[in-house]
Amino acid sequence: MIRQPIVTVCGHVDHGKTSLLDSIRGTKFTEKEPGLITQKISFTLFPSEQIKKGCYLIDKYGIPLKIPGFLFIDTPGHQAFTNLRKRGGSLADLAILVIDINEGIMPQTAEVLSILKQNKTPFVIALNKIDRLGGWRRLDEDIKANLELQALHTQEQFQEKLYKITAALSSHNFKSDLFWNVEDFTKKLAIIPLSAKTQEGLPELLMVLCGLSQKFLSKQLSLGEDAKGVIFEIKKEKAMNYIQAILYDGILKQNDEILIATFDKPIIAKIRALEEILPLSDKFSFKKEVIAATGIRMQTTQAEKILPGMPFQILKDNIEKIEKEFKKQLEEIKTDKQGIIIKADSLGSLEALLLMLRQNRIKVLKASIGNINKQDIALAKTNLNENPVNAVILGFNVKIDEEVTQDTEIKIITDEIVYKLIENLQKWQLDKAKEIERIRLLGLASIFKLEILSNYVFRDRNPAIFGVRILGGKLKQGIPVIDENNNEIARIKNIQQEGKNLREASSGEEVAISLPGTTFDRQLKSCKSIYSDLTEQQFRNFKKNKDLLSESEKKILQEIALIKRKFKPTWGV
Repeated sequence: MIRQPIVTVCGHVDHGKTSLLDSIRGTKFTEKEPGLITQKISFTLFPSEQIKKGCYLIDKYGIPLKIPGFLFIDTPGHQAFTNLRKRGGSLADLAILVIDINEGIMPQTAEVLSILKQNKTPFVIALNKIDRLGGWRRLDEDIKANLELQALHTQEQFQEKLYKITAALSSHNFKSDLFWNVEDFTKKLAIIPLSAKTQEGLPELLMVLCGLSQKFLSKQLSLGEDAKGVIFEIKKEKAMNYIQAILYDGILKQNDEILIATFDKPIIAKIRALEEILPLSDKFSFKKEVIAATGIRMQTTQAEKILPGMPFQILKDNIEKIEKEFKKQLEEIKTDKQGIIIKADSLGSLEALLLMLRQNRIKVLKASIGNINKQDIALAKTNLNENPVNAVILGFNVKIDEEVTQDTEIKIITDEIVYKLIENLQKWQLDKAKEIERIRLLGLASIFKLEILSNYVFRDRNPAIFGVRILGGKLKQGIPVIDENNNEIARIKNIQQEGKNLREASSGEEVAISLPGTTFDRQLKSCKSIYSDLTEQQFRNFKKNKDLLSESEKKILQEIALIKRKFKPTWGV
């Protein structure tokens, strides 16, 4: 007995994944989604009789249909599609990678390609939105014949865009071609041109999926003895907890006991109620037993501490064997002795994020599932002394607990798109490294220019206290200042803002400063601006490391140099 192949639909956001599934299953789920972007992974049971209805080519060419149907998984465009994994790789037997012919391979497409390659998941390319090509018309139900009937400029446009996509796929080490040109599907990716909107090419897509499943996947589609699955999500409805999951092998019955993996000791739970997803629907129906592969909903005796993405298996007299398998699977979440902290919404997401970080040579100290909490902050603080660029927490599709107070020492970066998360991390780490290097090289020296606010003189002498506006750079306590004529004034003793003492202040701020041994009326009344005083060595150091300076600091450094040279022409040369 063989089971339904599990097919995941993935690709860049807005390339038409859910629209494609809507066309296949004849539903309108896309219209229900906020902003027309899939918010949660959903699964659709697509029985064999429906395949025959949607694919006239099966009867036309007399193809014997052996599979009982498909279980389609629709993944959010803003997440890595591997939220669901099983021991030994991806939960999906096949994947459909949707690419907008007009946009080509985008960052998330590249992300998915990388994960497909890592998991060795066979896949096909659904080249979507061909109806948006200039001059495209539907002239034949067969996609190959229809393409050949298009106007010459439309065919040329198609070939030009196709060439760019195949070249981009080649750069990712994938050979590809239009499916009717592929002789060996184990060596070349099949590209199926289609339109989710007009449904052109959909019969051909279903035919290719059926062919690949029956020719290459018959062994892995054989139904096993033991029921195995993956937790999809925990939902609460009317004060009851439901576990949504995918059963990918075996037969599961009501009242069966299952063992669910956790990062600690596995949980034993008895199934009180069992439901199965209805074909071509998002509704469930109560069942006494369900056969893989299918989407299920369970009420169990235990629902606490269960995490999305975790595997489960029917419990017989094999608890030790299952525990070893679970342990081996979770050991794949390997971390480093030092690095950043990452959090994700499920086991699969965590693995996907780890994969992408390792490809970018970013080390990870801790990786776990769930929201960012106080313990994560405490652990991140241990990086402050050893390596401050790692004092950061990365959150993939998770929230920050309310009890977490924003700590200026620890950077928290969250996003629902992996490549954006990594881009933001790399930018922050680069800026942090520059800041650290700047402090190391330049020590206590500082560059700033202050505009004197003559209307705000609070004390004339001993010390002189008056208002200033910081025109550029960073104002710090203890830094000596000079006027426009290179006269040494004093070292800044105190900085105040709205009655509060500050150690430093930034460009654009207005503060009061105190200068001991200074008489404002005699020394500063005629001055418009004052500057930080620099030694020649400090000036050369700043000049040598000018890449670490802001544009305003570079400009002020030039002004200080001109003031100094006016009175000492060889200064700084």
